[in-house]
Amino acid sequence: MKSPGLIGIAAAFAASIAFAQAPAKEPPYPSAANYDALQGVHDMKVAFDVTDGNPKALIGKLHSIDVTRRQLIDAGVTPHIVVTFRGDASYYTQTDVAKVKPEDRAGYAKVVDAIKQLRKQQGVESMEQCSLPLPSRKIDRADIMPEVKVVPNGWIALVAYQQKGYAYISP
Repeated sequence: MKSPGLIGIAAAFAASIAFAQAPAKEPPYPSAANYDALQGVHDMKVAFDVTDGNPKALIGKLHSIDVTRRQLIDAGVTPHIVVTFRGDASYYTQTDVAKVKPEDRAGYAKVVDAIKQLRKQQGVESMEQCSLPLPSRKIDRADIMPEVKVVPNGWIALVAYQQKGYAYISP
């Protein structure tokens, strides 16, 4: 009969070999490195137009923007990203939770945190809030979070970015 100590040592050794041979953990998103379209692309300019007022959908869109940013970096492409907010998305760029519908307040903090985290990331050049929807939503410009710059007209800003070579995307 084999010694229990040897069985334990053998099992630990087998596990260590299996662990050492396990493939490296892949990122939690698919790689963009194999896109034929990225061949010869070194920089990518993108202006995202975010208008959704549903916090779950908004979190999903912000996450997708971040995944896109990370995929570009992983593929060796330098992202130049602008995220603009208009419409009901404006409720999530301001600091007064009382202005958010009661049923959406649970998601408000998650969206605000996602905006703050995304703004810190490499390749995110600007986050901009259109001032046009603010009065009808009773949002004061002074209440817009510091990570987001208020612009007079988001449409003009988006067209200007396109004129500068940014691709327009409405997620």
